[in-house]
Amino acid sequence: MDSDNRNELGKVAIGDEVIATLAGAAAMECYGLVGMASRRITDGFVELLGRDNWSRGVEVKRENNEVYIALHIIVSYGVRISEVAKNVMEKVKYTVENVTGLKVARVDVSVQGVQLSKVRPGGQKR
Repeated sequence: MDSDNRNELGKVAIGDEVIATLAGAAAMECYGLVGMASRRITDGFVELLGRDNWSRGVEVKRENNEVYIALHIIVSYGVRISEVAKNVMEKVKYTVENVTGLKVARVDVSVQGVQLSKVRPGGQKR
């Protein structure tokens, strides 16, 4: 569903895919986030999405001129998951509201996985 915003010059429509892309890009700026996960989890397999597919890890719903966003993320091992999720929520809400002018009512975060860093036998990271 598109959001219609009219003014004296005409109409501006913002699609859900635009909001999903903004939300994914904003989330990726947060410390501790490795990437977005695919919304569809089959057989317990979580797919880490590349840069061109961030919006696939985001669901957007609209009700009564409010936007509801759900993100599916993968975090880095060793970070406090609750803090990463809180930062993602705040950053996504702020970014989407400021860029689009829409009211974000809720941002839900679903942590789909933790990525372990690769460590060599001597304890050094690769």
